[in-house]
Amino acid sequence: MAIPPDFAEDAIARCSRTIRQHSKSFSLAARLLPQPARDEAVVLYAWCRYADDAVDEAPPGEAPAALARLERELDTIYAGHPQPDPVLAAFQQLVQRRAIPRLYPAELLAGMRMDVEGARYPDEATLLRYCYRVASTVGLMMCHIMGLRRGDALQQAAHLGLAMQITNICRDVAEDWGRGRRYLPADAVRRAGLEPAPAAPPPDGEAALPPETHAPFARVTRDLLARADDFYRSGHRGFDALPWQSALACEAAARVYRDIGRVIAARGHDPSAGRAWTSRGRKLWLVGRALLGAAARAPMRLWLRLRGRGFAPPETTLAFEDLDRQPGGAR
Repeated sequence: MAIPPDFAEDAIARCSRTIRQHSKSFSLAARLLPQPARDEAVVLYAWCRYADDAVDEAPPGEAPAALARLERELDTIYAGHPQPDPVLAAFQQLVQRRAIPRLYPAELLAGMRMDVEGARYPDEATLLRYCYRVASTVGLMMCHIMGLRRGDALQQAAHLGLAMQITNICRDVAEDWGRGRRYLPADAVRRAGLEPAPAAPPPDGEAALPPETHAPFARVTRDLLARADDFYRSGHRGFDALPWQSALACEAAARVYRDIGRVIAARGHDPSAGRAWTSRGRKLWLVGRALLGAAARAPMRLWLRLRGRGFAPPETTLAFEDLDRQPGGAR
């Protein structure tokens, strides 16, 4: 069911402008969704962007206050209070209609708090918690929008979020360093030969990665992308639990993000080589590959349909503590 007409024009138009401006990859994938899910995915993305911008664009020293305001707004959204902002109003109707658990947007804000408070990442477990908060939660909310055939696919949706966020982190090592952030786990950096693991300097947007970090950070990036591949493979196994157009959109997005890892690897995982990206032509080719994948899953879909497996919002909530963090086997 789409957002009702009284909210559609203002909210959907505003949200659509936001997604086109800030995320070409997400915008491409969203266009592959069926219309009702597309409108609701755009609303979800716009709320995430609204929250992100509120923190990132806050004046110096005021990010904690901006985050506290977002947390209060979330309380009012789930309490059913009227929302004056079209994005907040549309998001409120979305969470009510699709029964989106409060845990997910609350955890997303908790991930933002990790950034605001300058969280350190001593090990992979801490990094995966951050990735769950800022990325897996979005995939889990999307499951409520798209509907699933089976509840265990929540694990695979969360794994896909982990994979995509790890890819983002590996792409942005140098950029994050300039912002005063080092997401690469300290224990992995030490194993890669850099002792002690250096903390990023205070954010000034200009600090370059020290030359002595390049080779160790490249080794850590290589290993993290291998972990991301485990999570991508698990996420792929969940596509048959989605309606076919939704599966196509998710697979297209996954292929585009995973291809960023290919570009990083082709550069020797060098964090100083510049931001990795995928060309528009390559993205379209990857969408074609996703179409072939959807066709290959058609017999399985028919079999599940004959068995009466329908699509419905998940009835359970997947917390980080319940997440399988070794989908490819122990390392």
